Amino acid sequence: MANINPDKTWHELISGRIYLGAASDVPGMVAEDGVSVIIDLRAESSGCAVPTGQLDWQQIPLGDEATDAQAPLFAKAIQAVVSAYRQGRKVGFHCGGGKGRTGTVAVGVLMELGLAATLAEAESMAKAIRPVISLKPEQRQALQTLYPQG
Repeated sequence: MANINPDKTWHELISGRIYLGAASDVPGMVAEDGVSVIIDLRAESSGCAVPTGQLDWQQIPLGDEATDAQAPLFAKAIQAVVSAYRQGRKVGFHCGGGKGRTGTVAVGVLMELGLAATLAEAESMAKAIRPVISLKPEQRQALQTLYPQG
């Protein structure tokens, strides 16, 4: 895993391979780090900030204040990131501010890749990389549904 780079507003969850941040970070992820897959977690999204001819843009519409069960969509987002990573591609994911939905997916990715044994450990690791991460109770519940052993 990577350390926090103070010169960028986005962060590396897995050094040189998996990036996370806010919607406004997408152009930098693509231009500066060569990300070729963007997973947009915003239900409110109206499209990618970079012309999609340059990359594989996938929208997985998670609501920031969703009241319905979001676990299946979080599972889909986590798998999209992990799949791109396992294919050897550079992948970035984001929501609006890179805190809640992004943080939830980051925790799930760390669990899915076996880099953390528990949800608490995965959350701590994710926050060490991107300190603004702040999971909402519903997001934490979705992770507990997906990773009951954690």
